[in-house]
Amino acid sequence: MVKGANVGLAALSENTDSVVVSLGWASSTGEGDADVSVLLLDEKGKVRSDADFYFYNHPVAPDGSVQLLGKVPSGEGSEDRIGFDLTAIPAEVERIVVAASRYEGARFGELEDLRVTVADGAGEDLLRFAIEDAGSVSAFIFGELYRRGDEWKFRAVGQGYDTGLAGLAMDFGVDIDDDADETDATHAEALSALGGESDTDPASEPVPASASGVAVSGPSVSGGADGSAPVAPNVEVTQFTPEPLPAVPAPRRAADDAEPDRATARPRTAKKKITLPKTPRKSLAENESWRGARLFPVSALKNDRDRETRATSVLLSVMAQVPEFGRRLTAAFGAPAGRMETFTEVSLPHGDTPRRPDGVIRVERAGKLWTALVETKTNGNALRPEQVQAYMDIATRRGYEAVITISNDVALEGRPLVDVKIDGRRKHKVALRHLSWAEVAHQAQLLIRHEGVGNSAHAWLLQELLHYLQHDNSGCHGFQNMGAAWVPVRKGIDDETLCPGDVRALEVVESWERLIRQVCLGLGGELGQKVLPVQRARRGADPGARRARMADELCAEGKVQAELRIEGMSGVLAVGADLRTGRLRTSVEVPVPDQGYPLTWVKRLLRRLAEAPADLHVEALVEDGPGGPRGTLERLRPEPADLLPKNGARITGFRLTLVKGMGSGRGNAESGFIRSVDDAVQRFHSTVVVHL
Repeated sequence: MVKGANVGLAALSENTDSVVVSLGWASSTGEGDADVSVLLLDEKGKVRSDADFYFYNHPVAPDGSVQLLGKVPSGEGSEDRIGFDLTAIPAEVERIVVAASRYEGARFGELEDLRVTVADGAGEDLLRFAIEDAGSVSAFIFGELYRRGDEWKFRAVGQGYDTGLAGLAMDFGVDIDDDADETDATHAEALSALGGESDTDPASEPVPASASGVAVSGPSVSGGADGSAPVAPNVEVTQFTPEPLPAVPAPRRAADDAEPDRATARPRTAKKKITLPKTPRKSLAENESWRGARLFPVSALKNDRDRETRATSVLLSVMAQVPEFGRRLTAAFGAPAGRMETFTEVSLPHGDTPRRPDGVIRVERAGKLWTALVETKTNGNALRPEQVQAYMDIATRRGYEAVITISNDVALEGRPLVDVKIDGRRKHKVALRHLSWAEVAHQAQLLIRHEGVGNSAHAWLLQELLHYLQHDNSGCHGFQNMGAAWVPVRKGIDDETLCPGDVRALEVVESWERLIRQVCLGLGGELGQKVLPVQRARRGADPGARRARMADELCAEGKVQAELRIEGMSGVLAVGADLRTGRLRTSVEVPVPDQGYPLTWVKRLLRRLAEAPADLHVEALVEDGPGGPRGTLERLRPEPADLLPKNGARITGFRLTLVKGMGSGRGNAESGFIRSVDDAVQRFHSTVVVHL
């Protein structure tokens, strides 16, 4: 699409009752990011109430019509996905604005490859709008969904706001209270952007008392980020039809005659939800040998079949009883918001022999049914392609919408776990999606520990599910085996017989990528923050080619490396494994302030690291040089000046590193490689990063 164009969704797909809108961007440094937001507008172009404003502190609509699904890595950047159940959007909502904002003075012009894509309920991409003229703005409207009669259409907007998310929200009618002391318990502490945490502080930017609206007709769009006059491209594509559209407020801009700065309170949000207490209550047991009764016991599980059957039943029953959890796991697969029922061991005809998928999920909304077949595996057992193919064929013939596979394995970008054949002649499309047990546990952690659910009973159910998934005997442990190539590759590195192009090295690299993705899920669930692997631009955008280069590096250097971006952290957490020395390295680089003296920087850093491990390595990074002085925290504490370059070179930052031995086994046992990597990242974050 081009800026200002519009298209009817029904003309592109028959499966548009629910859609997923993805906002994407890239950064050459790997550090650029933004927060997405959604506004539901009535016929006057305003929100009906503050509850129509969705962002990171208010991510889900009570009726499931809107759900912020979070970020996924994409090339050297990321994509932020938003699920819409268009059948659940209230009738009085005429338009849905999809926007994003940057924070701490960052601008959209600093990002690359800005884009918005829309996919249907089966996961098929319908359209793409690339943005090339974002400019120096801190908030940006990517596009909007709007009604025309009974049809939903999409318009490519591409409009920026100088005054950030606060100005954008106010222009669409979100209430910014004058009373900054309001403490109503039903109003969550929302939009840390307006409190100075995740966005530019609006109090630092003058906001005009009013902003004039700019009428838009046909595919025209209001003035761009640079304040230029509206443009009206003539689009001669059948699917892009010009038509009158409601007015879009003009971007707010700082003015000389603007009102004086004043303290701005936070917008109101949905009712506060329930999370588990940070400190568990004291047990009434007489001693530690007493075991609490569990809703989902694991002691009776004797074999893989028992584990698989129990895990399926436990998961599906909790999904049906806890709407927030069920919706969280199915929204990304195109499921609508509605009444959910789940079933196990359903018999379905297939040729001469009926098939029994492990489970079935059905969601009813406005008289329509959405159905997904579920196939689960536990204890490291692999999915069988012929079994999944049979379920895809059954789903296609019966008009079902999805097949969901769940196992301990982690899917890779651009590499499906199971290859299936799809008959392109069939009109009905079935989405094939995969969940790892680690991702299921991650979503449960986010809800009960950070985001909250509707009531305490739901929180308790999720806690019981999480306890079950994390039990040693459940078989739902996530990725736990580096594969058969692990031992031969380590031996080949030791005796220097591993050659570039060896397929076993590629298998180890793929296992490493799965492990890193699982580490991100585990750390993100603990912190309640987004943790994503970083893909540098220099490694290329093609996942297969990137893995091939990493495999060649493994053969030549005996090392695998990765970087993790943690929400709210200025740098990236690097983790690397040296298979020659058997050592793991976790590190982070800390930039120096713009002003001050080098010795002051060193002393301040050492004070912040007062509780860090004594064996932490600290290295001064110098301008135009391979590296400066270095030493352990234990040695530098009494002599901070030892970290200053003797030749007077300018310090640009500091690198903090912890080194530990890695496990040799390919599995997840106490001495295994997987456990050692997870422990290294957790230890580095809890003992070093938190102090920064």
